[in-house]
Amino acid sequence: MITTHLLEGKTVIVTGSSTGIGAAIAIACANHGARAVVLHHLGESTLADVSEVAERVRAAGAHSVLVEGDIASPSTAESLVKAAPYGRIDVLVSNAGICPFHAFLDLPHDLWRRVQDVNLNGAFYAVQAVANAMAAQDPPGGSIVAISSISALMGGAEQCHYTPTKAGVKSLMESCAIALGHLGIRCNSVLPGTIETNINRDDLADPQKRRDMTRRIPIGRLGEPDDIAQPVVFFASDMAKYCTGASLLVDGGAAISLQ
Repeated sequence: MITTHLLEGKTVIVTGSSTGIGAAIAIACANHGARAVVLHHLGESTLADVSEVAERVRAAGAHSVLVEGDIASPSTAESLVKAAPYGRIDVLVSNAGICPFHAFLDLPHDLWRRVQDVNLNGAFYAVQAVANAMAAQDPPGGSIVAISSISALMGGAEQCHYTPTKAGVKSLMESCAIALGHLGIRCNSVLPGTIETNINRDDLADPQKRRDMTRRIPIGRLGEPDDIAQPVVFFASDMAKYCTGASLLVDGGAAISLQ
């Protein structure tokens, strides 16, 4: 566990924070001194998980608030803004996303739409709602960090519905950096490589696939959620005060490896 005062006094919203990368980000923000962390989860099925995250956030000394809702709905973004305590939002981490692997030729249209709605539309709604709140603050400003993916830069045979959304999230941050810079709002993205989470647990259960994927990573291991959480804290903090429109690939070197 890394603890600092990088986010001391800040209020942070993390979407999709019941498990995996989102949970690790929420806990890391608390460990780095955040005053409050707004935790978002989908509903009853994720309540136990997000409640455990909330306990760890509180144990680190931060106030926790739980918000339930489908991130694909604009009303959920509005609820996140309203739930933020202390009258200020300093950081948004747009993390909520899904990646149901599926072959392209028989990819159902409703699955295509659902992935777009959650991963890209959901990010847009959250970023827009929080940016409006940040713009109205006195003084205005804040940090927005979106979780994109290495898949924004390369394709996947069973991810034809997923990779365009992650490229879109990266592009959204680049455009928002321009649109919001004059308000003191910084917008950056983090692009994880293969991180062991619920999303890819079944895929990584194949021993041969796991070995093949690990062999391509120069660091020699698959990623863990905290490997993403710490770079997010950097972007959220004043250490990155001159970073906006940036995208950081956090993949253990997989993208440069030809093995």
